[in-house]
Amino acid sequence: MYGIFSYDNDNPRVGFKYGDRILDLEKVRLSGYFDSIPIDEYVFLKPVLNDFIRLGQSIHRTIGQRINALLANDAVALADVQDQVFVPQSKARMHLPVSIGDYTDFYAGIHHAENVGRIFRPDGPPLPPNYKHMPVAYHGRASSIVVSGTPIRRPTGQFLAADGNVPVVGPSQTLDFELELGLIIGKQSAFGEAVPVEEAEDYIFGITLFNDWSARDIQRWEYQPLGPFLGKNFGSTLSAWVLPFYTLEPVRIAGPVQEPTPLPYLQIHKPGHFAIDLEVWLQPEGGEEVCICRTSAQHLYWNFAQMIAHHTIGGCNLNVGDVLATGTISGTLPNSCGSLLELTWNGERAIALNDTHRQTFLADGDTVTLRAFAQIDGNSLELGPATGVIYS
Repeated sequence: MYGIFSYDNDNPRVGFKYGDRILDLEKVRLSGYFDSIPIDEYVFLKPVLNDFIRLGQSIHRTIGQRINALLANDAVALADVQDQVFVPQSKARMHLPVSIGDYTDFYAGIHHAENVGRIFRPDGPPLPPNYKHMPVAYHGRASSIVVSGTPIRRPTGQFLAADGNVPVVGPSQTLDFELELGLIIGKQSAFGEAVPVEEAEDYIFGITLFNDWSARDIQRWEYQPLGPFLGKNFGSTLSAWVLPFYTLEPVRIAGPVQEPTPLPYLQIHKPGHFAIDLEVWLQPEGGEEVCICRTSAQHLYWNFAQMIAHHTIGGCNLNVGDVLATGTISGTLPNSCGSLLELTWNGERAIALNDTHRQTFLADGDTVTLRAFAQIDGNSLELGPATGVIYS
């Protein structure tokens, strides 16, 4: 996995995650290990991954193979330079891995969408009529996407008072997380041109964990008729580490049967989902960390390629570093819901974190950590976490 780190007052630069250490790729380059690869001499010194991403998947694969070969025999190959090329992650500062021009949040988790419908429209169909015809999404705010570990301030906004009749302004009383994956776009598409669904995955550099923090009371009051605004734009957390997309090939699986059959531009003829296990951990201030959700990316209804094909069907162009988030990923079991809105059924059912502590929505001092794992070649590969602590 690639990320941007700084250490000992050095400028931010590109690193590769290796257990609890970071491989400094500029130091590796200076040793001559990448000499036969056509890369710019400054590419690993950049404060974001965008220029590295632009090298293209062929170069990424070659660099990845070199790194893996080096690390497979690091006791010998790196014996004399261990202290120079490795940095303890505990002593490094991590930075937002990409410069994000645009951010789109999808609603591709069908079980989350159904739960939201049952909560707020108990007498109607749980899904809106368009849900199974296209990947629903909205354009979010890129400026407030922050790297994992950045504290999240409880937002202020308008919401209905307790009597439900008049709006008031104040700090959100129903602050929530949303468990999502983020796609990092790796190739620019042409303005005015649609990306065919069978080519869409070529536009993905990598995946990462993404927490779309949500102020439910603000969101509920403002979202009609134009959708989320202040209830979402106060902060989103992106993991510091990005896993190259091609790495996921061993965990590619078939997704759910899509009925009705999607329109032709959304029809993909190979498995487009991935077996990625997902978790949410909640730690109240002064308390122990507790896992409150376990689910899987296989519960997404729409796959990554379909999201990109739909995003561009009208001619919207993608740029390197753009983030496309999946929307909340929930499963079918009570403990597989990717938000407190669902886990507590809109605050009706407090969850127990221990024998004495129960809560519904997020309190100040709460730390939320998203984690993800993929079983690749017999090993459990852990994606970088996405963590944030709430404060006022």
